[in-house]
Amino acid sequence: MSAPFVDFEDVWLAYSDELRAAGQFAVEGITLSAAPGEFVAIVGPSGCGKSTFMKLATGLRMPSKGRVRVAGQPVTGPLKITGMAFQAPSLLPWRTTLDNVMLPLEIVEPHRSQLRSQRAQYEARARKLLQSVGLGGYEDKFPWQLSGGMQQRASICRALIHEPKMLLLDEPFGALDAFTREELWCILRDLWSVQRFNVILVTHDLREAVFLADTVYVMSRSPGRIVAQRRVEFAHPRNLELTYTPAFGDVVLELREHIGAIRQKLGPADSDDAAAAEAAQLRGDAIDLGAAAAPPAVLRGPGGAR
Repeated sequence: MSAPFVDFEDVWLAYSDELRAAGQFAVEGITLSAAPGEFVAIVGPSGCGKSTFMKLATGLRMPSKGRVRVAGQPVTGPLKITGMAFQAPSLLPWRTTLDNVMLPLEIVEPHRSQLRSQRAQYEARARKLLQSVGLGGYEDKFPWQLSGGMQQRASICRALIHEPKMLLLDEPFGALDAFTREELWCILRDLWSVQRFNVILVTHDLREAVFLADTVYVMSRSPGRIVAQRRVEFAHPRNLELTYTPAFGDVVLELREHIGAIRQKLGPADSDDAAAAEAAQLRGDAIDLGAAAAPPAVLRGPGGAR
């Protein structure tokens, strides 16, 4: 078997030295590996550390204890081989769809150095990617001229334009209606089937996890631990009709039972501790997101406005 592409070995994270000294960890004892090209989904109750896991995987946070390796190398800082998309598309309102998609090429090397001389080739790549998700003809539209689902498609294209080896998705379809969500599941399925990049999907939607992923991990409430691992054996590519079959429903129910067991084990005293740890984690998340969102000059709009 090939070496894992993503490899977590007994990873713990506290968001500060004070929290670590107090034994308050956002995640603890995380051991997980994903093969090259594997699609992994992380599910669990709110505050279980799913987003923290993603920060560890992409190098936005370093573990307090343990080791994270990606593509065979220790993670020591933010990785250039990843793309990320979140629940909010966060498209820049003064940029067209095409310009929003091409934004990472202005930031990530070696594309940044090559963009001026190879702009025509990069634009052709962006247009082809937009065409593949049904946004052909919308390249010159601004975000406010697109529906929520169209904005999220553009966001996924932006995350993939620099051809990352790993795509990290944090609740990317959570704000969409059910029909649009399922449509985007199929778009993501098709993109992944062709390119076979690694995917880590954080989601509350168990149907979404089972439809898309090769392996689903269930995390406990804060401090986050992996309490169950479920290999999804349905053959790829999967069609939406699968989601209405008894076999599919059985897998979803099995995962739901794991999450239900987590909630039952959380007694009153544990709830207070979990709430304190969750609040500390959310403060850390806010700091991380603020740092990640701090844009270089290229992200400023006309006249310096953001």
